[in-house]
Amino acid sequence: MSSDVDHMDVIATAGHVDHGKSALVRALTGMEPDRWAEERRRGLTIDLGFAWTTLRSGRRVAVVDVPGHERFVGNMLAGVGPVPAALLVVAADDGWSAQTAEHVAVLDALGVRHALLAVTKCDLADPRPVMADVRERLAATSMGEVPAVAVSALTGAGVPGLDAALETLLAALPPADPAAPVRLWIDRAFTIRGAGTVVTGTLAAGSVAGGDRLLLGDREVVVRRVQSLGAPVERASATARVALNLRDVAVEELARGDALLTPGAFRRTEVVDVTLTAEPEERLPAQAMVHVGSATVGARLRPLDGAVVRLRLLSPLPLRVGDRLLLRDPGARRVLGADVRDVDPPELRRRGAARQRAAELAAQPEGVAGAAADLARRRIVRADDFAVMGWPVPSDATLHGPWLMTAGLADELAARVPDVVTRYRRLRPLEPGPPVEVVRRALELPDVELVSAVVRPPLVLREGRVVDGTAGLPAEVQRAVDGIRARLAEDPFAAPEAPELVAAGLGVRELAAAARSGQLVRIADGVYLAPGIAEEARRRLATIAQPFTLSQARQAWGTSRRVAVPLAEWLDAQGVTVRLPDNTRRLR
Repeated sequence: MSSDVDHMDVIATAGHVDHGKSALVRALTGMEPDRWAEERRRGLTIDLGFAWTTLRSGRRVAVVDVPGHERFVGNMLAGVGPVPAALLVVAADDGWSAQTAEHVAVLDALGVRHALLAVTKCDLADPRPVMADVRERLAATSMGEVPAVAVSALTGAGVPGLDAALETLLAALPPADPAAPVRLWIDRAFTIRGAGTVVTGTLAAGSVAGGDRLLLGDREVVVRRVQSLGAPVERASATARVALNLRDVAVEELARGDALLTPGAFRRTEVVDVTLTAEPEERLPAQAMVHVGSATVGARLRPLDGAVVRLRLLSPLPLRVGDRLLLRDPGARRVLGADVRDVDPPELRRRGAARQRAAELAAQPEGVAGAAADLARRRIVRADDFAVMGWPVPSDATLHGPWLMTAGLADELAARVPDVVTRYRRLRPLEPGPPVEVVRRALELPDVELVSAVVRPPLVLREGRVVDGTAGLPAEVQRAVDGIRARLAEDPFAAPEAPELVAAGLGVRELAAAARSGQLVRIADGVYLAPGIAEEARRRLATIAQPFTLSQARQAWGTSRRVAVPLAEWLDAQGVTVRLPDNTRRLR
């Protein structure tokens, strides 16, 4: 088995049914692209034919021969969809036809920029008038100035020139990204005895190897083996025609239009906002067929304004921002190109929302600038979700854990936090600050973990709250605590009794606030001592024999059982002392 498939280019044929596309492919590759004897007998390429050859330079090219019969426009779209280059075939003895126009309209709507014109049957008629006419018509499409070659599949005239012209065309194609996620639109599925289910498609980006796990709908499937150009390979990288042998998948579970996807890399969506590639000359239909890759799905159309349209797909598709769709109006035989602008669009409830949304998208640029504009509208989004939509991460965005925040938003929200803390403490003066959930709700953040991204000094996060590190207790409470601390400075273990605390105005809430502020240490209910008590207790215990009894500890501290019992247990919990099986203790 070869290790990797070398570089390959893929080109799709287009043109009238009788203009000799299949004969041209045969002359170029020496292979028969028609799939069935029945097709050959009828002289029609009903389904996608497929052949390949190596050009004189050594460049390998796969040719997808798409059907030309009018009933099979859907098939034609399946063949051309993921392929960036087209070979348009027009016969010298017939010229431009209605079907040629139909196919060219599809290529134009797809935005195909790389094309080659082959004027066939040049042994039957002078190819020059047809060549001039077709090139003039193509100049007004996405293909622009198209190079042309005159050929005869019958005599072989012009085939070497076609080889050279293909070489030049393919050399100009943009390079595929082999590191991108895989989205392989399935155009054929069949069973091979001894191997099981095999699917074929054009790998437009990414790479696939045996053992890879891909998503098919909601289930994960394993690629058993990979073939490319009829030979087994360990890994196939884009661009390539591939056949994948899938493990434990019945052919009945598959259909053309299904896609094999890198897990977690695509969002299956039923609602998309698109921009038509040209302003519609006629009123848009209420419903249309949407074509992408090999998939065909019905959709309801809602024009928002101008060329911006919202599509509601009748079944979900794995789409990304930047995808090119085709909308086909079956009634009027119209084909429109549409660029996907949003795969997770906002609901349009308010009056005028549709027009506002259309204006947003009309003004939104592409690439990183478009990503920044989309993120600015969303404000905060999970970074994984943003990438799955098809957006790059703007360089000035803030990444906080799994969350992505639009530029400047963290500072803007941080400026509001002090007011939230101040208002909360005004209502609850004994609490050091609001719990993080209160701050999350006040700022309308999607997750509490984002609170840490908007807390700035002197505010700090402490024990699940946003607190002002410089703020103290209410004045009267502070005075009472100062009095208690003055007494404890003279006798560290003389915890005041309950009546004394009440008389000083220190109830449960006031004492809890003093403990939270770090000015008192709660040893147990009703037992409060000063900070540093653990060190002082350890210092005194170090002066007596180890291990020691509770009575010996109490004498060392010079305090009552009311304080000594909970203090000993507290020191155990703090890891200062260790309680032994005979109920004596020793310093750890």
